[in-house]
Amino acid sequence: MSGAGAKTGHLDEKTRQLIALAVAVTTRCDGCITVHTDAAVKAGASKDEIAEALGVAVALNAGAALVYSARVLDAYAARTGTS
Repeated sequence: MSGAGAKTGHLDEKTRQLIALAVAVTTRCDGCITVHTDAAVKAGASKDEIAEALGVAVALNAGAALVYSARVLDAYAARTGTS
């Protein structure tokens, strides 16, 4: 599957692997982390570039946690009839 996106040529391999690492972290996939870290290094990604990609993943997870926390409170309010 990962080869399909490479055929378009819109993103270089390093960028694709950095995105894959961010997704691997957000989906908590240990195997994906191993495979895509190796591929990112082979594609020339530096430690700083990998760290920045991981920072994006962390920022999005925190944002998602905020949004979904609000949904929990909305569900609570709907269930209990309180706000």
